Formats: sequence, structure tokens, C-alpha cells
Amino acid sequence: MNIYELDTPAVVIDLDVLEKNIEDMAALCRELGITLRGHTKSHKSPEIAKMQVAAGSKGIVCQKLGEAENMARAGLDDILITYNIVGRQKVRRLTELARYRRITVTVDSFAIASGISEQAKLDRVTIGILVEIDTGGKRTGVQSPAAAEELGKQVQTLPGLELRGLMTYPSRVSSKPIIEDVVGRFKKASLSLDIISGGGTGEEWESKELGFTEHRSGSYVYEGLSRIQGSSGNEGLSAERCPLRVITTVVSVPTADRLIIDGGMKTFRLFPSMPYGLILEDPRIKFSGMSVEHGHVDTSESNRKYIVGDKLTVIPTYQEGVTNLHDEIVWARNDQVYRVLRNHGRGKVK
Repeated sequence: MNIYELDTPAVVIDLDVLEKNIEDMAALCRELGITLRGHTKSHKSPEIAKMQVAAGSKGIVCQKLGEAENMARAGLDDILITYNIVGRQKVRRLTELARYRRITVTVDSFAIASGISEQAKLDRVTIGILVEIDTGGKRTGVQSPAAAEELGKQVQTLPGLELRGLMTYPSRVSSKPIIEDVVGRFKKASLSLDIISGGGTGEEWESKELGFTEHRSGSYVYEGLSRIQGSSGNEGLSAERCPLRVITTVVSVPTADRLIIDGGMKTFRLFPSMPYGLILEDPRIKFSGMSVEHGHVDTSESNRKYIVGDKLTVIPTYQEGVTNLHDEIVWARNDQVYRVLRNHGRGKVK
């Protein structure tokens, strides 16, 4: 079937572009001499994660426990979860996962670590631990090298836990003094540094410069070797770089300079930022707005006449957000449907 015969809106991934992005990142990390650990939160797909691993990714990264469970059920192993696991329900799920997969999680407090330890001891499993240090991301993470050292020492005393090293986000060369300090402290205290994990697509060389053992990249599957800053324009969005696109249908042409497609906020992203995306068939037409189920397109600069039923292909500004809105993802090659996948990772935010 041709992709333009699909019912719309349809999320379609161009396999040729996807494969190129995955291979390019693997090759870049090999050239830099830094181990790649592919992040999966962008695509949420075990099938794509397996492609990342086949290309050279050492295990995978998940942001949420639900994502990790989905990946583990599909056979993936060596999973790093870069999120604080809080509460008995989640900790029980974590230890169940650790019964049959190698699991590592990040922590930034004794409260998090001790909660995991208590359940791991009861269930007789071992959970790997990375101490997260905040080096400028201003998100989670201990706030100083001294605090990281103290937490590392505490983790070593807790049953069911295995200290494996350090983690930070994003990788920034400007944080080198902090990294050197915390690494020095860990070495002096004989704390494990098997893993020093940095992250951020486009910052692989910075992880190498900082002496990290691995780098977490994920957005590259949809965006190539660097992030696309689409909120300020469509610069960077292209069919050669971005494998994910949404095929839509023109459902109304109310005026000579405006048309409506069958994809709005629920298709592309709730409360998206302008300019929403690049329309491949005619770059002269642009989104003028979005309502919940309607995409508003300005055609005033185009000399093409559109009619109801025409198909328009959109590369969304925020492709990662689109993935989490759809039940099905279509893989295609040369505009022919190759495979239709259920999006089992959708909504795995717990």
C-alpha cells in the first residue's frame, strides 16, 4: 500500500532516514571513542531500540519505569533509568524488572536510595545505582561533589544496591572542574566509577572531553546528529534529516488563502509552539494556527489550488511529542508501507 492511501492522520517513519540517523550516531561515537547508550524516550519503540543496539548502542536508556518495562518485555536488556524511582508501587515494579534484566537507576538522595534498597533486600535482587550530580541542568541531581561523595558512600552500605558510578545531564565542558572534583573524590574514597554517564544529542564530544565512559543520546533518531530548534522557525526540518512525518487530509478550503487539515493539537502536540511543522508538498504554505482537531494552513503565498481530499505531509516541529499521541506508527520505504506497529510505549509515563 502507498502511504497516501492510509487513513489520516497517520504517523509515518521513513526507514531509510531512520536507519541513516542511527548508523550516523553510532559511527560518530565510534570515531570519538565514546560508548553510546541510546535513549528511547523519543521514540518509545522496542523495535527502534533494537536497531540502536544492533548499530552499537551499549544497552538503552529509559526515562520512566513504564518505558523500561515495555522495553524489557520486548527482550531488551542492560537498561538505565535516569529518573528517581519514588514510592512503594514503583519500587516493587523496579525490583520485579530486576529479576530478569540488568537494571541501573539514578538517585540524588538517601531517601530515594534507601527506598529502593528496602524492597531490593526483600525481593533478593540487585539494583545498580548511579549517583546523579547537577552540573548545570538545574533539574535533579545532588548539588555538589561533596554531596555526591557522601551519597555514594551511603549507597555502598545499603543492601540490594550496587554502586556503579555517576551520571549527569547535560554534558558541558564548562562543568569540567565539577566533574574532576567529584571523580577525584570517588577515586579517593574507592567508590565505583564503572560508569560515568553524560547525555544530550549533539554533545557526544563533550562527554569524551570530560572523560565520561558513556554518552546518552536519543533525539538523533528523529533529528540527526544535533537538536533542531524548531520553535524559532522551520530551520533544520527536512525530509533528508527527519524520518517522522504526519500525513494529513485537507477537509476544508473555506477561502482562497486558507485550508484546514484533519490534524490539530491532538495530532501534533497540545499547545504546540509555532511554527508547528514543515509541509513537504509546498514549503510556501504554512501553519497559521491550530485548534484541538483542526490544523489551520495559510496558502496565500502559494499559486497551487487545493481541494478537499488533497494530502499534505507534515514534519512536526516536536516529533518526540507526536509519538506519544498515536496508537499506530507506520514504517515505510519509498512511500510504500513496510510495517504497521502498535505503539505500546504510548502513555508509559508512570
